[in-house]
Amino acid sequence: MIKLATWNVNSIKVRLPQVVDWLEREKVDALVMQETKTVDELFPREAFNAAGFECLFCGQKTYNGVALVTRKSAWSSVQNPVLNLPNYPDEQKRFIAADLTHVSGRRLAFAGAYFPNGQEVGCDKFFYKLDWIGALTRYMRSRIKAGEEIVLGGDFNIAPSPEDVWDPVAWKDTILVSEAERGAWRVLLEAGLIDTWTLGLHAPETYSWWDYRQAGFEKNHGLRIDHLLATPKTAAAVSQVWIDTAPRALEKPSDHAPVVMTLEA
Repeated sequence: MIKLATWNVNSIKVRLPQVVDWLEREKVDALVMQETKTVDELFPREAFNAAGFECLFCGQKTYNGVALVTRKSAWSSVQNPVLNLPNYPDEQKRFIAADLTHVSGRRLAFAGAYFPNGQEVGCDKFFYKLDWIGALTRYMRSRIKAGEEIVLGGDFNIAPSPEDVWDPVAWKDTILVSEAERGAWRVLLEAGLIDTWTLGLHAPETYSWWDYRQAGFEKNHGLRIDHLLATPKTAAAVSQVWIDTAPRALEKPSDHAPVVMTLEA
């Protein structure tokens, strides 16, 4: 089996021990991270190398930043790194990808994305979010049309349905759940991707993000905004998808929990 995951770590400097421990405990083969919040020169490559992982990263100071770490023993090659969206000039570091060949011979492209938050429906940052998603969709469509097997993980900052929101009435028409954002999500899927969460049966009120404030995690006042999408051939090989809430219960956690999938090698 191949185990892939996505996790918004909300500062790799702060969360490094938690991430390394989790990777070893869960035997994850490849992880895309969001909000690493560090420049490339300070990314903790040595710590991941010592734990048996290779690293790709695309970061900036204080904000954003993405990374892809791959277990050395699981992959025979990691090639063609993509650092930020091609053909979309942007100082914000939000996208990373590479072509992976598993030791079994299975090949797939694994991409990680940190979607803009958007701040508030109708503001400039909201329209930047929609524009960025459009650029991502065009890029993914071009790779899918080329016949590639792809997994796209990340913090999408979109809760696709009312079931993905702890209080859909209170959140109605607000950022992360607006019809424009959900429409952009649907267009992305129509490019040729499947939300792997829909492949299995999951308990209701299962979320991936909870606000630090007002005991959001303890009350399970959350949203499902972290996702793993896959092309149909890859999705057909998926055996399980789940959200691991254990790291969110640690002291000084990220406000997100990792989303994990296993697929046949």
